[in-house]
Amino acid sequence: MIETIIPGNWSEYELIDSGGLEKLERFGKYILIRPEPQAVWSKALPGQEWEKRAHARYHRFKGIDPGKTEIPEKGEWIRKKEMPDQWVIDYRFREMILKFRLGLTAFGHVGVFPEQAVNWDFIWRFITSQEPRKRTGFRVLNLFAYTGGASFAAKAAGADVVHVDSVKNVVSWGREMMEISGLSGIRWVVEDALKFVGREVKRGNTYSGIVLDPPAYGRGPEGEKWILQESLNEMIGHCSRLLNRDNSFFVFSLYSMGFSALIADSLVTTHFGECREKTKGELYFRDTAGRNLPLGTFLQATF
Repeated sequence: MIETIIPGNWSEYELIDSGGLEKLERFGKYILIRPEPQAVWSKALPGQEWEKRAHARYHRFKGIDPGKTEIPEKGEWIRKKEMPDQWVIDYRFREMILKFRLGLTAFGHVGVFPEQAVNWDFIWRFITSQEPRKRTGFRVLNLFAYTGGASFAAKAAGADVVHVDSVKNVVSWGREMMEISGLSGIRWVVEDALKFVGREVKRGNTYSGIVLDPPAYGRGPEGEKWILQESLNEMIGHCSRLLNRDNSFFVFSLYSMGFSALIADSLVTTHFGECREKTKGELYFRDTAGRNLPLGTFLQATF
């Protein structure tokens, strides 16, 4: 069964409007305009209302060859004087309180993907539902971990966490967020994710939870090339060998147009076989005009 899930626990994020290949979002008390290729409908609010409300707008640079998929598109922010360089927002779910220090990056990201809160909730619930003896030594591997929302959720639930990302500055950013969330003890690894899991398999290491949120393309610290279509099958294979099958989970997200939840399901079925439970579908936010904006696919499997 394919499900659609909207994160329901945000008080400091809101999708105000969408359309015209853009989205109008609130992060805390600041409102941003960012590109959104799936918002192909018309805006509900007038364009001048967007400009009036927004504290900053992101513009992608023109003239980038779309065929060079290994080169991420860059751009610039046009902002009002009251827009700060950095600010902090909270995310709360039951006893879990996470803090994110946001900022305006050259690629249009701000330091958090709010739709991923669905997976944070799942990770926290799964780990905290374990008997105390099974929570001891519960190890979670977060791959392509970015600033670490899933890492923080697992650590807040009491797990030992290994956080892997290829960008040193992003890992440093995540470490700062960990500290302001009142957490500690995450193992930070700056490495190519595919190389790392291959070595972990050879070392005979295993994990009770694996989180995989790969980009469409990327580069490792030593120039290693990641292209989703070419490397994803190998990556899932390594993950299947790293995951123990005793009260464990695998969380898999994709944000690449053309990659459906059925593809995620087929990959997991191929490499993992039977699951105890499996939920898959689309993540989305609903804007204030009632339109649903898809923001990627997800699969949550337990063993």
